[in-house]
Amino acid sequence: MKRRTTLVLTGVLAAALTVPALADNLEDSKAKFEEAVQSVMTTDNHLMMEEGITFDIPEAQGTAEELEELDDSNSAKWHYYEYIDWDESEDAEFPASPADGSIGKHVISIVHGAHAWTTCYMEAFEQACEAVGMTVDIYDPNWDQSVQDGYIDQAINEGPDAIAVIPLSADHARQQFKNITDAGIPAFCTNTTPAADAMNYILAYTGPNDWYQMRNLGAALGEKLGGKGGVAYITHNVGGSPYYARLYGPMTELADKYPDIKTLDIQSPGFEAAAVKQVVSDWITKFGDELNAIVLADDSDQAIGTAEAIEAAGRDDIIVVAAGISKQGAELIQAGKLYMASYQSCQADAGLCVRTIAQFFNGEEIPRVSYIKTDLINQENVESFLPCQW
Repeated sequence: MKRRTTLVLTGVLAAALTVPALADNLEDSKAKFEEAVQSVMTTDNHLMMEEGITFDIPEAQGTAEELEELDDSNSAKWHYYEYIDWDESEDAEFPASPADGSIGKHVISIVHGAHAWTTCYMEAFEQACEAVGMTVDIYDPNWDQSVQDGYIDQAINEGPDAIAVIPLSADHARQQFKNITDAGIPAFCTNTTPAADAMNYILAYTGPNDWYQMRNLGAALGEKLGGKGGVAYITHNVGGSPYYARLYGPMTELADKYPDIKTLDIQSPGFEAAAVKQVVSDWITKFGDELNAIVLADDSDQAIGTAEAIEAAGRDDIIVVAAGISKQGAELIQAGKLYMASYQSCQADAGLCVRTIAQFFNGEEIPRVSYIKTDLINQENVESFLPCQW
C-alpha cells in the first residue's frame, strides 16, 4: 500500500501560502497535463491519453419493456444496452471540482479481475497517473463481486481524491457508485459500461465503445462473405456488457445490412482454448459447408482454440473475426488464420480515464461519456499495431 504524508499549515502562515500555492499547483498541473497527453505513448506507438470520442444518443424506439419483446436480431431491441441513456434530471449532487490541479491528488482504481489485459491496464493507469502528477493504489477483486464491493467500502474509508471502478456487474454498478458519490468522493466508471441509471452517480464514463467497433467488424465480415452464408458466435462472459456488445453488435449489423446471412448457433464456452476448440469442432461436424464464418469475443485463447479446430478439420474456408487485439491475435492475423480483429487499446482505456480525472481536478469541463478510438486490423495494417500491448 502506498503511503502519503500531509503537511498541515495553520494560522497566518497558511493564509499567506495557500492561495499562491494553489494557483501555482493548478498552472503546473495544466502544463504537466498538456505535456502528458502529447507525449505519453502506448507500447504500439499510439497516444495513450488522447481525447475521447463522443456520440449523440438516438431516440429509443420504445420503452425498455417494449424493446425486450423484439427479436434478438433487431438492433432496436438493444438500445438500452448499447447506449448509456439515462435521465440526467435524476443526477445526484456530485462533488465539485476543487480546480486546484491534478498534482498531488491520490486516486484509487478498482479493476475487475486477474487477466493479461488487466495487468496491462493497471500498468498503463499507473504510468498515466505519474505523468499528470497523481498517485494511485489499485485493487484487484479477482472477478468476485463481494470482494469488489468490499474494496469499494475500503476505498471510501481511505478517503482518496477520486475512485475509478471497472464494475463487474452493470446492474450492480448503481449501488456501488451511489455509495462512492454519497460519501462525497468523485466517482469515475471505466472500461465496462454500467446500467444507465448508474450514471446518476457517476461523474464520467470512459472506455471502449464495444457496440460501435463490433458493428464495424460485423459490416466488414458481411462484405467479406458477399452477403450470404452461415455464422456462429462464441461469446464473452454471459451477462456482462461485452457479452451483449460482442454478440448482438455484429449479429444485428449483419441482419440490417445482409439479411441473407444466417445465425447458426451461439455458445459460451469461456476463454479456455480447449473448450472453444471442442465447440468449433462440433460446429464443423454439425453444419459442414453451412458454417462459413465465426465471430469471437476474444482474439487470444478463443482464437487459438478456433484456429486449432479449423486446422484439424482441414477447413481453410471459414472466416474468423474477433474482438481484440492481443499478441496471439496479431500472430494469427499474420498467419492468415484470423481474418480481422477490432482494435481496443487497454492502455488508451486507462489513459482516457486518467486524462478525464486530471481534467476534473484542473477545473475543466469533462464529457459524461467518452470512448477510446478504435480501428479494424487485418494483414494489410497489422504491422502498425505492433508490438501488441498484451
